[in-house]
Amino acid sequence: MTVSLDDVQRAAARIAGRVRRTPVIPVAPGLTFKLELLQHTGSFKPRGAFNRLLTAKDSGELTGRGIVAASGGNHGLAAAYAARELGVPARIFVPETTPAAKLGKLRTLEADIVQVGSEYAEAYQAALAEREETGALLVHAYDQPEIVAGQGTVGLELLEQAGGFDTVLVAVGGGGLIAGIATAIGANAQVIGVEPAQAPTMHRALRAGQPADGSVGGVAADSLGARRLGDLAFEAVQDHHVQSVLVEDDAIIAARKELWHTYHLATEHGGATAYAALTSGAYEPAADERVVVVVCGANTDPSTLI
Repeated sequence: MTVSLDDVQRAAARIAGRVRRTPVIPVAPGLTFKLELLQHTGSFKPRGAFNRLLTAKDSGELTGRGIVAASGGNHGLAAAYAARELGVPARIFVPETTPAAKLGKLRTLEADIVQVGSEYAEAYQAALAEREETGALLVHAYDQPEIVAGQGTVGLELLEQAGGFDTVLVAVGGGGLIAGIATAIGANAQVIGVEPAQAPTMHRALRAGQPADGSVGGVAADSLGARRLGDLAFEAVQDHHVQSVLVEDDAIIAARKELWHTYHLATEHGGATAYAALTSGAYEPAADERVVVVVCGANTDPSTLI
């Protein structure tokens, strides 16, 4: 199943009033930030979660059995938030390595939290088993059409807000965000996926010609720690000629510190990954190139920014 521009536009209409239209700010000549870290729950994820739940509500799939989701943290927050807003129960499976900052926020959202395994893939298998046992609605972190279409509303906003741009830099984990943005933007600009070198899901898939499992590690693993790129994302990045750029952990750490000290933006490591492509030189814009960086996540311990 593919995700189309029409799907993204319908998602935008469906979730209107449920999510924030996050600001776009010029920060330097030719450089603009899309501040998706200001979205509800501190990341872009509620866009897809609301689109999934509202679509299921309209079709009758969303019932009193509620929802089940697996997450490194941000998707769980979004799914729990959307479920609470719609009045249905949520059970969220997260790895035992989930940062305390994200666990603390999850506990405020009235969800049942289950910690299992050391990475997202193990939490996902537990969520699948729960879905089979209870019949709850599965809300995937990145590889469902409604999720991708919801995340694509970031791209629609950019086209309306940014006043013309050539390139968008987007962090990649499982690929839901970059798939949605590439679908929304189409031929209007090039889309560059920025990945931690220790979790290069898109890079690996493009080299292999298909999504392929790999190891997960590095400082951004809690938010970009999928073992493989989603099938929907692979199709989208191929269709829209998305390029991959890899950044090392030290570049991500440095970019996160710069976002805080220069722009007063408190980001998690995954939220700073796209910017790291610029600060490290992994991506070098042309002299007149207009670049947008999607700053996508804020769920971090502020004490680590000093």
